[in-house]
Amino acid sequence: MAASRFRPCIDLHNGVVKQIVGGTLTNDADELKTNFVADKTPHEFAKLYKDNGLTGGHVIKLGAGNDDAARSAIEAWNDGLHVGGGITDENAGEWIAMGAQKVIVTSFLFPDAKFSLERLQSISRAVGKDRLVVDVSCRRRDQRWIVAMNKWQTLTDMEVTRDTLAMLSEYCSEFLIHAADVEGLCNGIDEELVQRLGEWVSIPTTYAGGAKHKDDLRLVSSLSNGKVDLTYGSALDIFGGEKVKFADLVEWNTEIDRN
Repeated sequence: MAASRFRPCIDLHNGVVKQIVGGTLTNDADELKTNFVADKTPHEFAKLYKDNGLTGGHVIKLGAGNDDAARSAIEAWNDGLHVGGGITDENAGEWIAMGAQKVIVTSFLFPDAKFSLERLQSISRAVGKDRLVVDVSCRRRDQRWIVAMNKWQTLTDMEVTRDTLAMLSEYCSEFLIHAADVEGLCNGIDEELVQRLGEWVSIPTTYAGGAKHKDDLRLVSSLSNGKVDLTYGSALDIFGGEKVKFADLVEWNTEIDRN
């Protein structure tokens, strides 16, 4: 059986690598809850990932003022990182030309919070399906997961289901899914969502949100039958956490490669 892999991340806020409680990322600075602000630059984090052979990591620009920081990460690992945040059909090609392996899109697909197939087709044509990741990060409402945009503050008209993921996968090569309600809390993953994703997805998919122990990789692998990869944030020692060691996650991936 396939096994879930650890995928690294670089979350950028005001040009600095940070770990933020996802649900607090509003336009009101007083509401923002930050778990970690890095001393290391985005370039240094990207080089760390490259040196450890960690592929498919995502660089997310959380708001304005992060373009230079994202470029510095790409320079450290050309054709090794996915870049998201403010991506449109007009600038997506520029990020690929700068060295991003793939671009990640969310808000552009939802003008006025309503899904636009035309926009999805446009950006897919602009960079090619193989270079496009669709971010269907979501918030839970009762027993459903609704795609959220605008720093996860605005709910769209799209529910995460087998059918919507199948439709989206016709135009992209990967999914990135933050469970925004548990992002940054280190209180555990959304197990039901991970299990559903394992049942629904047909392309590589990365889940982020709530991971707090190295054994969460084993849990995600079991719940999703190895079809969903996992990103760690605030629990990770390189982000100031005390619960998960970066070296252990690297070793997990190394063991998968050996087998």
